[in-house]
Amino acid sequence: MGEKNIYFDEIIVRKNTSSIKYDFTKQRGMPEDVLPLWVADMDFKVSDKILEALHERTAHGIFGYTEVGEEYFEALRIWMKKKHDWDIDRRWLVKTPGVVFALAMAIQAFTEAGDAVMLQQPVYYPFREVIENNNRKLVDNTLYLGEDDRYYMDLEDFERKAEENHVKLFILCSPHNPVGRVWSKEELEKLGDICIRKDILVVSDEIHEDFVFKGKHNVFANLSEEIRNRTITCTSPSKTFNLAGLQISNILISNPQIRHKFKAQIAASGYSQLNTLGLTACEVAYRYGEEWHTKLMEYLRGNIEFVRKYLRERIPQIKMTEPEGTYLIWLDFRELGLTEKERENLIINKAGLWLDEGTIFGESGAGFERINIACPREILRQALEKLEAAI
Repeated sequence: MGEKNIYFDEIIVRKNTSSIKYDFTKQRGMPEDVLPLWVADMDFKVSDKILEALHERTAHGIFGYTEVGEEYFEALRIWMKKKHDWDIDRRWLVKTPGVVFALAMAIQAFTEAGDAVMLQQPVYYPFREVIENNNRKLVDNTLYLGEDDRYYMDLEDFERKAEENHVKLFILCSPHNPVGRVWSKEELEKLGDICIRKDILVVSDEIHEDFVFKGKHNVFANLSEEIRNRTITCTSPSKTFNLAGLQISNILISNPQIRHKFKAQIAASGYSQLNTLGLTACEVAYRYGEEWHTKLMEYLRGNIEFVRKYLRERIPQIKMTEPEGTYLIWLDFRELGLTEKERENLIINKAGLWLDEGTIFGESGAGFERINIACPREILRQALEKLEAAI
């Protein structure tokens, strides 16, 4: 049987549910009545199939230490093959409570204090935090904005900085958050060649792999055997199926030496079995979630078109960086000619919106804002009307 009801237009009240997005505005320095479109979780109810499985599991009433069997891996394997043409091996799988946790484990396992770790800003800010909080040297291979308003990798700069700083580890964001690029196979192959030549371990965050609107997601580890042997691939159902609070990620590492060292670092952190309900939800999501996800993608395409049209017709001063992937849109406010402080005052105090200011993703994000469009279209309409009125 398919899904009973899929209503992405339904506005579900999330206040008083301990939601970081809705219930902690004041604690995070925001006005209480602000409309939040920042953190990357969706305002949509999850698939009926997931809810049914969770209800059945909770009805059992016992939540002891939990592990999963072959059925869990099979659901993941089939999804990866069907959606991304990637054949994965059961031995590669290491489960963690989240991708950022996995990044920290990789940094601790494969680098020492003071070692250089590369990223590509403007990028998801926990990358920077996890590098700096572990006393590693941050090296930024800054993305550049082309004349076609697409972001690109500066691979000459990448190779030069890798050489000069003796970079040991690189964190790739693919698809890229927040600029929305879906990297082409050619771009990734050139990047991979440099990492092979410079002996750089790649931690590839591919958590947004199931949100592609233009082009095709290319699994970095699937490009060649040489690249696969130096890559830690981080995946999770948390973005695809809106399960972030259930704390489950699937990390795939084909190289047995790298995998052993990574698992040893997790053991050293004191972490073992994962969240019982997260494991249940993950298996069901990958096994039965395709119909829900297909309809979600249709709705998100509609939201992107809505934002594109609204800005073009009513707020032309704000430019939308065309999203190729993710449900996070990168907006260019620079034409308004405001300082960072003035722009934040406009957005927060005048428009009553809570977005993610561009500079938290790196200095190269100055003048930009990230907005989460995974919400009912009416909420998106309200947000844009508030912004238009403020401007």
